[in-house]
Amino acid sequence: MIINKLTISTSPVVEVNMMGYADPNQVGSGLRQRLYSRAFIVGDVRDPKDRFVYLVLDTQSGDTAIRYGILEGLQDLGSQYSAVYGHNNVAVTGTHSHSGPGAWLNYLLPQITSRGFDKQSYQAIVDGAVLSIKKAHESLTLGHLSFGSTQVKDANINRSPFAYLANPAEERQRYEHDVDKTLTMLKFQRQEDGLNLGVLTWFPVHGTSMLGNNTLISGDNKGVAASLFEKSIKNRVDVAQGFVAGFSQANVGDTSPNVLGAFCEDESGNECNFEDSTCGGRNEPCHGRGPFFRENDQGASSCYEIGRRQFIAAKELFDSFSERNIPISGYPVRSLHSFQDFSNFTFQHPNGSTVKTCPAALGYSFAAGTTDGPGAFDFKQNNTGSPKANPVWSVVKGFIHEPSEEQKRCHHGKPILLDVGEIKNPYPWTPNIADIQILRVGQFFIIVSPGEATTMAGRRWKQALASSAKSLALTKNKDPIIVLGGPANSYTHYISTEEEYAIQRYEGASTLYGPHTLNAYINLTLRYLPYLAEHHPSKPFPVGPFPPNNVNNSLSFINGVFYDRAPFFKNFGDTVLETPLNVAPGSTVMATFVGANPRNDLRLEKSYAAIEQYVNGVWIVARDDSDWDLVFEWRRTNSVLGTSEVDISWHVPSLEDPGKSYRIKYYGAAKMAGSGEIVQFEGMSRLFIIT
Repeated sequence: MIINKLTISTSPVVEVNMMGYADPNQVGSGLRQRLYSRAFIVGDVRDPKDRFVYLVLDTQSGDTAIRYGILEGLQDLGSQYSAVYGHNNVAVTGTHSHSGPGAWLNYLLPQITSRGFDKQSYQAIVDGAVLSIKKAHESLTLGHLSFGSTQVKDANINRSPFAYLANPAEERQRYEHDVDKTLTMLKFQRQEDGLNLGVLTWFPVHGTSMLGNNTLISGDNKGVAASLFEKSIKNRVDVAQGFVAGFSQANVGDTSPNVLGAFCEDESGNECNFEDSTCGGRNEPCHGRGPFFRENDQGASSCYEIGRRQFIAAKELFDSFSERNIPISGYPVRSLHSFQDFSNFTFQHPNGSTVKTCPAALGYSFAAGTTDGPGAFDFKQNNTGSPKANPVWSVVKGFIHEPSEEQKRCHHGKPILLDVGEIKNPYPWTPNIADIQILRVGQFFIIVSPGEATTMAGRRWKQALASSAKSLALTKNKDPIIVLGGPANSYTHYISTEEEYAIQRYEGASTLYGPHTLNAYINLTLRYLPYLAEHHPSKPFPVGPFPPNNVNNSLSFINGVFYDRAPFFKNFGDTVLETPLNVAPGSTVMATFVGANPRNDLRLEKSYAAIEQYVNGVWIVARDDSDWDLVFEWRRTNSVLGTSEVDISWHVPSLEDPGKSYRIKYYGAAKMAGSGEIVQFEGMSRLFIIT
């Protein structure tokens, strides 16, 4: 096994709507932290085909179109890839950052706020992911895996505790917290010298530390944690070059990084209403508060802190691994993947009755949003009866598609706002066909979830798989270890328990396939689990119906770059605003340059900006745009003339030694008017000294 990472190229950092908060006004204006694809490959030395790839992308989720594109890209690399990588063994997960660019998803609903589909945004993710798999594949080596876990007490809370309390008291009493506080870690070591190659962790916390008014691209708190970990061990003698730290999501559905709770941003300052997260009957003023919510920085300080807390816990676990680890042993490396049409899947409920799932639909509380990002139009969470939301929506939803009586009965408990699963024009609005995928190495199993499972939903799913694995004797005398990763492959919104669904807060209203969604996933997972045995069953594995690939027929109203021009008597890269000559530790230094649209060159494996230090007569890179404290911002100054400016700012560490000399470097690419030629250029500030 081996691992590798590669920058996704961040996708377009400007002029594209950001994915997560569904706010059409949240359009990218720059870059706080470059995004990454981290590829983990685990294989069996006895049979090259027995392997799997687990991708951790700094995106909102996995996606059908993205996964199709990655698989096509692997096929294009030749037979050495097409023979061993395919639908069965490639898992595409997202860290669930709400601070990345959008316009790359397969279905129409998430494309509405992004003004459609953007091929450049899509292709950047696909190309980065394929290249990270390629580099990992080329570096395959023999190695060992081990497992450990620790507690992260202060990095997440439950944002829907009223719904959580609907779960049976006996079940809740088995757990200390209403969210999972456990961070689990898979450690990769090279066999020949014992050097550490990387870690893959799972911990549930929403990527919503950066707020809805943020317009700078970043990997949110998971991106911070991964970056801090990788930088912290860079020069250690027990670590191999190119060490990778993947911070994957877990049962994230009802978690929040806003650990101080939700309060009313009005004159009262009270806590939000417990049942429906409103303030005086309105949901818009109710906002969750991160550790540094008073900072006017779009959530950046809180984001860094929540990422730091995950990093600290993971690093302490890593450093004590020899005392706390469980070796992953046994040869079976297995993977399975199937597609399931959830629009009408009939199965036996755990209570013995026959139940079914429904065509996808979203309830009124979906539009209410959450305490991480409230919705608008007077929608409220905990809407289970006849909603009293903005009456315009009651009319508008009928024009979109009026659900049938059968559909209403199927989704009983959910007043349907958007009957998205039954809308096919101009192409499907949301998936009815979802992925079922499980990965296995030794006694370690990964449930690859296409939706955001809530805390209790994830617990039930993992417990069901563990019990079944034991009864099937899949791990012989070892206890099975189960983790859940996602949202992955196809984004199917949320997966709540039946009890939480009945409460119809945001998570229940966003559980697409009706009240039996979770049990349907569990049923299919357990049905297919025997295929992960050391000896494959003789009957063929069901592939299922393939979902549509809408890449080439998606709508797009996103304009490309027409041209760039420098102002009269100026050149691209010239400084408009210079740095001061002397800069104090703990302050922020900035330079402004004559710029060009960053969409002209996404700078795969490169950087838009750098801080260079003068050392022994040579300029060396001290920071680049992967660093949290270096910020790249672009703005259009004249749309007709095509002029723009770039601000590059660096928050100098408070402990930076005086006397050091630095400068700011800008890397740009301009699209020439008329010819359309892309011309590279650079800009640099004058030297400044830390005093």
